[in-house]
Amino acid sequence: MGSLERISMLDYDPATMPLEDIDVSDVDLWINDAKWDYLTRLRNDAPVHYCKSSEFGPYWSITRFDDIMKVEKNWEVFSSFPSITISDPAEDSDFTAPTFIAMDPPKHDDQRRAVQNVVAPPNLKELESTIRSRAVNILDSLPIGETFNWVDRVSIELTTQMLATLFDFPFEDRYKLTHWSDVTFARLGAGLIETEEERQQELIECLNYFLQLWKEREENPVGNDLISMMIRGDATKNLSPQEYLGNILLLIVGGNDTTRNSITGGLLALNENPAEYEKLRSHPEHIPNMVSEIIRWVTPLAHMRRTATRDYEFEGQQIKKGDKIIMWYASGNRDERTIPNPNKFLIDRERARNHISFGFGLHRCMGNRLAEMQLRVLWEEIQKRFKTIEVVGAPERIPSCFVHGISSLPVRLHSY
Repeated sequence: MGSLERISMLDYDPATMPLEDIDVSDVDLWINDAKWDYLTRLRNDAPVHYCKSSEFGPYWSITRFDDIMKVEKNWEVFSSFPSITISDPAEDSDFTAPTFIAMDPPKHDDQRRAVQNVVAPPNLKELESTIRSRAVNILDSLPIGETFNWVDRVSIELTTQMLATLFDFPFEDRYKLTHWSDVTFARLGAGLIETEEERQQELIECLNYFLQLWKEREENPVGNDLISMMIRGDATKNLSPQEYLGNILLLIVGGNDTTRNSITGGLLALNENPAEYEKLRSHPEHIPNMVSEIIRWVTPLAHMRRTATRDYEFEGQQIKKGDKIIMWYASGNRDERTIPNPNKFLIDRERARNHISFGFGLHRCMGNRLAEMQLRVLWEEIQKRFKTIEVVGAPERIPSCFVHGISSLPVRLHSY
């Protein structure tokens, strides 16, 4: 279908549009934050829904919390290979970057095990003081009473500094990490990259940089950084360059998108719910709970994909071998069957950690505790300094149905 023939979901009423024509992957819905009524319609009327035509080809949508959990648990039928996003690898490219999140056991388990100690409790305890000192420096450098982009000055800065620490990456080059993270899932023609060839060249640059770091550490890999851990790991010490790149990109994106987009989306949520912001000012002890509510509310990665390994009946629908199954985490986190009042942002919500933003089962986000800690520490330090962080303009949303984030959020600080 040519670009002139493209029909946007924005042109229809989600309550009356024929179910078979609904395509919740339509990027217009995500740029305009207009997907919620469509997801509600699917949860109510077609919780296992087949979209026969989309920018990404045909796919099944799983939109209810409990059904997503069933898919997550059944990795034998619903495989993470070859991709965990709705997009397929470029057919005309022999450039691939396998990653353990797009693998099934036992290979997945072995490669994940090699790096998971970086976020083990003892390491997290040591990291907290580093995160706090950096949050303090970032917040103390912000201008009072002037408008600036919260994403650039705070969300990206804090997460990029943390990534540099986890990789023991040269601090002066740390913005390369954010750039490579953005390039990995960037929409072609949306301002960052224009072609798959351009993406490939950017990622080859990433690979070459990390190959040099591997070479430098190979002689004495005793550090607690992710590269040294891979060098020491039996399942990762002999990775091909493509596998090494795949796992590096996974760790960069995982360490970047969840935290960065939650930092931004949480601030927007508080501005859109002033009673909750006032509650936070009066009760800062709610911050740890609020962090979980922010991650549920934002759902920084909107979906994960699985691929059917065989014909399979699921909740009354006949799924065929090779079919693409999209678990819409953003929808599961608003499922009233599982989460009371899901369309309300409540910083003191009971059982706030009962969300699916981090996935479930063997692919549950390895760095979930680190992400929560960064958000908690940041908000503790914010509340010590500023009475209000006021959003003074409309957010600019990332053109993606996978990365559920904001690229620009103009704000102004008000001190006590």
